[in-house]
Amino acid sequence: MHYYVIYDGNCNLCVTLVQLLETLDQGKIFRYIPMQDEQAIAQWEITPQGCELGMILIDANEPQRRWQGSDAAEEIGRLLPLGSIFVDAYRTLPGAKWVGDRIYTQIRDNRYTIFGKRSCTYQSRYSQNNS
Repeated sequence: MHYYVIYDGNCNLCVTLVQLLETLDQGKIFRYIPMQDEQAIAQWEITPQGCELGMILIDANEPQRRWQGSDAAEEIGRLLPLGSIFVDAYRTLPGAKWVGDRIYTQIRDNRYTIFGKRSCTYQSRYSQNNS
């Protein structure tokens, strides 16, 4: 079972999180595509403008199953070993989802100001082409 993570390859925070996932997952579950790769994301009818609403997670076996923004972050966490324990606990806390969504939106909208912008787009060693 594989999933595609579409991320901002120019965002320092996004790239750091992708690199952390690469280390944890070693390409077993996730493949990574920067939103700047317009040709790659077009196969799912996704535009760079659509990516501005947050990272996207796509189920490779059922591409119509997709998550975006904080929902994608939660699903990625749930798919990691033992991750569902933490995600389920987070989801049961009253108001946590609402607060998490707001924090995600603020970080998403200010990511370059807060964390900086890379001079070149990060390409993962676990891209869709390096399966």
